[in-house]
Amino acid sequence: MTSVRTPQVWLPIAPEEVEGLPAGLEYVYWNAGEQFPADPADCVFYVAPYMQQAPVKVQPLPLMSGLRVIQTLTAGVDQFLPALARLHPGVRLCNARGVHEASTAEMALALVLASLRGIPQFVRRQDRHEWSSGFHPSLADRTVAIVGYGAIGSAVEDRLAGFECARVLRFARSPRETERGPVHAVADLPRLLPQADVVVVVTPLTPQTKGLVDAAFLARMKDGALLVNVGRGPVVDTGALLAELGTGRLRAALDVTDPEPLPPGHPLWDAPGVLISPHVGGPTSAFLPRAKRLLADQLQRFAADRPLRHVVAES
Repeated sequence: MTSVRTPQVWLPIAPEEVEGLPAGLEYVYWNAGEQFPADPADCVFYVAPYMQQAPVKVQPLPLMSGLRVIQTLTAGVDQFLPALARLHPGVRLCNARGVHEASTAEMALALVLASLRGIPQFVRRQDRHEWSSGFHPSLADRTVAIVGYGAIGSAVEDRLAGFECARVLRFARSPRETERGPVHAVADLPRLLPQADVVVVVTPLTPQTKGLVDAAFLARMKDGALLVNVGRGPVVDTGALLAELGTGRLRAALDVTDPEPLPPGHPLWDAPGVLISPHVGGPTSAFLPRAKRLLADQLQRFAADRPLRHVVAES
C-alpha cells in the first residue's frame, strides 16, 4: 500500500517561531543555506528567503516538481516572474501585501524630510565640527505626487497628513475615485507632473513601469523638485537622472537604484543633490511580526483549501 506524503512547506523563518501554523503540513526551514534541507521535489508551498539576491531565491524552483504556491516576503515579485514562466502550470505566486506598507512609507517620508531639510549636509558638518545655518525647503505648503498609488502609496499619504502639504497628486495604472480625491492615470503624468514639488515613486517593476522615469519625465519636473524612489531601481532611467542631477536642476533621494547594489565608483554616489540609502525601506522591526501573521494566515488557507490572499500571477 502506497503511503501518502505529508505536504511539505519550506519556510525562511524557523517554524517554531511562527504562531498559528496549521497541523497536517510538514515544515522545513531553509533561509538560503548552501545545502537544501530536504528534497525540493517534495515542497508544495515555498516561502522565498527575504533579503537575498534573486539567483538564490529562485535556485530551488526548477527542482520543485510538486510546487503549488510561491509566497514572497516582498511587495514586488519581479524577481520571480521569469522563473514562474518556466514552471509547470498552476503554480500561484503571492506577494507580501500588508507586510511592508508601514515601513516603506516611513522610509519615503524620512527621505523626503532629510533631503528637503538638508540633514545629510548637517551630518557631514557635524563630522567637521562645523556650525553653519541657513534656510531650507519645508514640506509644508508643497505639492507631492505619488506615482504608484496602491497600498504603499496610500500609506505614504497617511503619513503626509500631518505635514500641511498644499496638495497630493495620485497616479496609478487606472484612474479611480477615492475618499481622499481622484487617482489619475499614469497617462496624465505629462500634464500634472510640472505641478509637483516632490515626486515619490512607489511603483512595482513591470514591463510597463521599467524606465517610466525617463528623460522626458524628468524634464517635466519643475526646477528644484525632489524625486524620491522607494519602488524599484529600474523604474528610473539612471543615465537620464544623472544628466539632470549634473545640472543641479533636480534633487533625488533613492532607496533603490539601478544597478543594485550600487557598486563602488558608480557616478550616482557622487552626483550632486542625491541622497542614497541601501534598499532599507522594508527591513525594520515592523517586518517580522507582519511576515509571521501573513504566513500563518496563508498556510491556514492553504491547508483548508480556501482561496489564498495576494495572488498576483500563476504559471
